[in-house]
Amino acid sequence: MPERTSKILSDFINMPPAAKGLALWKPWTWRQMPQISSDAFYLDRQSKQTLQAQICTSVIALIRRGTAMPGAKLPSSRKLAEHLGVSRPTITLAYQELVALGYLRAQNRSAFYVADVPPIEASTAISATKTNPEFWQDRLSNSAINSRRQIVKPANWRSYPYPFIYGQMDQTVFDISAWRDCARRAFSKEDFSAMASDVAIADDPLLVHQIRTQTLPQRGVHAEMDEILVTIGAQNALWLATQILGGPQAHAICENPGYPDLSTGLEWRGTQVTHVNIDDEGLPPEAIPPEASVVFLTPSHQAPTGVTMPLYRRQNLMNKAVEHDWVLVEDEYDFEMNFFSSPRKSLKSMDKDGRVIYVGSFSKSLFPGVRLGYLVADRVFIQHARKIRALMLRHPPGHLQRMVAYFVAHGHYDSHLRRLKRIFTTRRAILMDALHEFDLPMESNSHFGGTSLWVRGPQNLHSSSLAQRLLRKGVLIEPGTPFFAEQDRICPEFRIAYSSIDGSKIREGIALIRNEINLMLKEKAF
Repeated sequence: MPERTSKILSDFINMPPAAKGLALWKPWTWRQMPQISSDAFYLDRQSKQTLQAQICTSVIALIRRGTAMPGAKLPSSRKLAEHLGVSRPTITLAYQELVALGYLRAQNRSAFYVADVPPIEASTAISATKTNPEFWQDRLSNSAINSRRQIVKPANWRSYPYPFIYGQMDQTVFDISAWRDCARRAFSKEDFSAMASDVAIADDPLLVHQIRTQTLPQRGVHAEMDEILVTIGAQNALWLATQILGGPQAHAICENPGYPDLSTGLEWRGTQVTHVNIDDEGLPPEAIPPEASVVFLTPSHQAPTGVTMPLYRRQNLMNKAVEHDWVLVEDEYDFEMNFFSSPRKSLKSMDKDGRVIYVGSFSKSLFPGVRLGYLVADRVFIQHARKIRALMLRHPPGHLQRMVAYFVAHGHYDSHLRRLKRIFTTRRAILMDALHEFDLPMESNSHFGGTSLWVRGPQNLHSSSLAQRLLRKGVLIEPGTPFFAEQDRICPEFRIAYSSIDGSKIREGIALIRNEINLMLKEKAF
């Protein structure tokens, strides 16, 4: 056998399996695995990832996609540094990290190749995914889901100069260093061992203890450990309640206007839903049909208007619930934002026979992404809810529960709330002055604070049209239409939040809103 042919055959036999497969598929390339071009790399200068981390991620993605096969040579640190506009040590450190992880192998300290057996295998050839909408149309035809009233919030809301948008976080008021400290504690050896174990359907006892001893007593609620269930935010808690209390035999009462996903979840469950109009004191008990079985309400800070239900009405509601055997689901999603007066007694604190289900949340008081809430109810209900929760998830992430538990236990939570209340009190005052100055009347006013105001524009104004026009001016508001059961009504109401906008921009933003309304009136753009 000629020497050259013998060398080729020997090289092929000694190839790693993945490279050998490529050689058989593309026989003209197998003699020498190609060098990966510098053009395959890209850095996002706006990303919060470090440059070194982005380079590592790029290499792993190339291997995963099969673009970088075993044995392929990486660009030299000099060439890649010139291409990306970074220092050579950045490239070298990234390559060395990938060597330590097993994705690359180094040769002569300066050349780097894709490892013969990287930790992940390259994907097989990907064929175009075929769609078949007709196949799924009949199978996914639930009208409640398809006609869902959605509250739309732009993902890039931070890029708008005037984001009067509800439920988002102003990261400048959050103590990230304290949160990082709690994360470090949660990932200690002792805590990690507990979190990494399979605890089946149990919750973190430390977090449940903090809810029981620190959070609930502020609402006058006493609960035992087995009367509390941790959820993935308040929405998950409400979904559990709709699954247990809803159904074709149930008759549920929802506030109007109110949280649209709640009524959608009930209707999807096949529940008869009656929407009862609220007034300036919240949900009127006398308007609730006696034949109702469950009443969902937000008494402390009505969503979305912010109305606070007075004590006498709460007592009247509790009396009627006993008389007509109603279950009450009390959603206190925004209770921690009380900074005007002493909190009113919660319905749960007035509950004598276990008919009130209490819903709380950390998502509004900490930040939306934390996605932790809780249910408080009779232990029999909680046992059932825990079983229902186990059908879709065993429990919320253990490390996140432990981090929040430490945040509360070490006093960071109370400090955080005091800071929020101080800042939000100032912003609210600026907002109310601006609304008065520019003749934009509040439709309702919370007696205890909150993070938003419900505003009424001129009669016949469509707040959805106003919101669309304001987008072009960099102003974000929430039109009121999705909150009402009657979708064909003219809706001049809209929600303005002050939790996510700097106080210095509030007056200017309200001026833009007033100016746009004036233009719509002049143009008769209704």
